[in-house]
Amino acid sequence: MKKAFTIVELLVVIVVIGILAAITIVSFTGISQKATVASLQSDLSNTVKQLSLFYVQNSAYSQTNDCNQAVSNINICIKSNSNSNLVYAPSSTTNYQNYRLTTSNNANSYSASANTTCPLNFVVVPGSTTYSTNDFCVMKYEAKQVGTSNVPISQASGTPWVSISQTNAIAYSSNVANCSGCHLITEAEWMTIAQNVLNNPTNWNSGTVGSGYIYSGHSDNAPANMIEASSVDSDGYYGEINTGGNQRRTLNLSNGEVIWDLAGNVWEWTSGTSTTGQPGVTGNGYAYRQWTAITNPGTISPNPNPTSTGIAGANIWTSSNGIGQVYSSADDTSLRGFTRGGKWDYTSIDGILNLNLNFALAPQLCMLVFVSPDNLSH
Repeated sequence: MKKAFTIVELLVVIVVIGILAAITIVSFTGISQKATVASLQSDLSNTVKQLSLFYVQNSAYSQTNDCNQAVSNINICIKSNSNSNLVYAPSSTTNYQNYRLTTSNNANSYSASANTTCPLNFVVVPGSTTYSTNDFCVMKYEAKQVGTSNVPISQASGTPWVSISQTNAIAYSSNVANCSGCHLITEAEWMTIAQNVLNNPTNWNSGTVGSGYIYSGHSDNAPANMIEASSVDSDGYYGEINTGGNQRRTLNLSNGEVIWDLAGNVWEWTSGTSTTGQPGVTGNGYAYRQWTAITNPGTISPNPNPTSTGIAGANIWTSSNGIGQVYSSADDTSLRGFTRGGKWDYTSIDGILNLNLNFALAPQLCMLVFVSPDNLSH
């Protein structure tokens, strides 16, 4: 008789080899991802230093990134490593006192401006004198939860983190990786973003601020569920059945940054709370109303009404303009949290200025973390 392996022994060897191969692949993937992130961070950091030196020498930032331009005092030559795409753009066409810088590789991206450098997949938001905010960073995508982790992640893939209380949203927001000072977005920060995108013609279907409607995201219940985002910003109707009209999920900031799902898809907590002073109609309790129907402006600060943005014509905007409605009661004295944006099946009620003030701090509804860090100066 000749000696040989039995079928059971062969199967055991094959299984062991398969397990070892799986472990190796997972480990390699993790190392590769860390290397990619490290490369992006290095690119961004080196370029920010290069731009800072340029400013010291020229009292302005570069007008363009052009390595072939001979006039050295108006341009800069920025080169990234071969595995990343680095885009430089001045935020002004006159005095060149600010810039927007983005370095990316597939779905991973970092961004920076003259005064602010953001964590992975965050974007820079220009500050607003109206709401007393400086430039700050905010998640580009609705926060995701990976497994059972309490670490919010800004990424396109996966459905948003839901069924979370405002209390936990505040607690978990400081867990964001590589982010010093992260916190749940404030009402002043939300209104700063709203003012910026409302005043950008590219976010209105007509191409003119106040004419037609501003895009209000996934709100038509088609599909009848929340949906993930796309890493391709030009694909604003990603996941939608009705790929047109007001269902576009992306909004453009004045500095060229793009932010996903500020309206529609799922509700967003802000850190705002109230016990009195809600806007509404005295004596008529809770109801969804147009902002133009509010007769008691309340005392909430900052003022959530469209008129506070200072944009011409905002005082007559309604949900037909895509801004959403307000659910409030001027008579309520209970402790309430602020939820924003709307949900996938709320139709015309959804919008960048949709505000619901009827939630206690710990409802188990479709809520998610929306995180904003303090200014991160380079």
